[in-house]
Amino acid sequence: MTVILAKWTIDEYHRMIEAGILCDRQVELLQGDIVEMSPEREAHAYCSHEAGEYLVKLLGDRAKIRQAKPITLPNDSEPEPDIAIVQRLGREYRQHHPYPNNIFWVIEYANSSLEKDLETKSKIYAQAGILEYWVVNLKKLNLVVFRDILDGEYATKQTLTTGNIQPLAFPDIFVSVERIIN
Repeated sequence: MTVILAKWTIDEYHRMIEAGILCDRQVELLQGDIVEMSPEREAHAYCSHEAGEYLVKLLGDRAKIRQAKPITLPNDSEPEPDIAIVQRLGREYRQHHPYPNNIFWVIEYANSSLEKDLETKSKIYAQAGILEYWVVNLKKLNLVVFRDILDGEYATKQTLTTGNIQPLAFPDIFVSVERIIN
């Protein structure tokens, strides 16, 4: 027996949200699939919140730091990354979530969702044209940096535990790896 899954568009997903169908569920849309999000444990909540505050201070008015808010991607995906560093468009975001051309880079914190974040989401973000994607592995306390999109995938993957990293969008800024992973 062949199982055929129904795929959902972003518009259909938004209609389900507006109708209240998904109001008690922690879900995100990934390539047309409505996927349950893992509950946020203490380390995840603490680390992502602290990193968000650090990035707000570090980037100032150069970017908006959105924490656990949706972004809209063209491949029928509307993930809710832990941190999205986006253009400051003010009230424009009342009309739409950030699109790929509004996004400088995205950060996910992963423990139980590590495989999904390293595999599935890295492909989704690369195919959408997000130039840089960071994954914090909460089990090993390291930062995996994806860059250099080639044929819809990130060609470069670097794992860091210390030092500084310069985001592609802000090469004059030095981000402390320790402040992102701890």
